Amino acid sequence: MTDVTHHTPEEVAMQIRHLAEQLQTAGRKDLLLRAIGAPLLEELRIEAAKAKLSRLLITKDYRFFLVDMGNREIELQPVHKAVYLLFLAHPEGIEFKRLGDYREELTRYYMQTAKLLDKEKIIDGVNHLVNPLDNAINEKCSRIKKVFLEMMDEYMGSYYIISGHTQKHIAGSSRIWYERLKVIILPRELVVSEITLRITPR
Repeated sequence: MTDVTHHTPEEVAMQIRHLAEQLQTAGRKDLLLRAIGAPLLEELRIEAAKAKLSRLLITKDYRFFLVDMGNREIELQPVHKAVYLLFLAHPEGIEFKRLGDYREELTRYYMQTAKLLDKEKIIDGVNHLVNPLDNAINEKCSRIKKVFLEMMDEYMGSYYIISGHTQKHIAGSSRIWYERLKVIILPRELVVSEITLRITPR
């Protein structure tokens, strides 16, 4: 086994690259994947994508722009912006069935993005969004996805849309349950916000 204790990070990287090339030449990408591990592979995928992803600017008047794509504006209705801001503020993800727990926060975002809309209509709209028996939240997320995918390819778009992520939990030795979270995986350092957006850390 190679001792990397006294090597610089750059030297270690070169050794890893050499070993990876050996496994590829031997046709054993399966071993390479096993060695890296799925969680690290996802982190590497995000790191590689950062160079291509655009910063997302949110202005004081709640307009959304892709800064590094010619300042193209993401044109969404106030309700879609409110939903997007909620999920942007929660990189840990939110289960649709628990949206009721975020009613107050979602209402606040909606009131900020739809200042000319009657408050009763806003509250009614939020009631539809947080109702687990209503399809409103799915419709809004589908619309958001459509707008982003009209501006970029599906791979890049996957970082900006609200997408599904299932998280496995184990309690003790027998009890297993899953959280079916919805998340925006865009690295938050790419979010440039002129408004106060309280992002909950992972």
